[in-house]
Amino acid sequence: MLKKRSFSLSGHRTSVALEAEFWAIVEAEARREDLSLAGYVSRIDRARGERPLASALRLAALAAAKSGS
Repeated sequence: MLKKRSFSLSGHRTSVALEAEFWAIVEAEARREDLSLAGYVSRIDRARGERPLASALRLAALAAAKSGS
């Protein structure tokens, strides 16, 4: 089941829907990096290029899980 979160990124509101398991990893990474969830998502947003934000967050979560963070 997807869980939706809303953020203000680059001056506009956006919502992202991810599976709870991905949100858990994204939240853990934000804490590990001493960032708010919004700050972490904003950093991913700035680096994602043309990739959809939800995909970029899933890939960041996958990379974190693979690295054992």
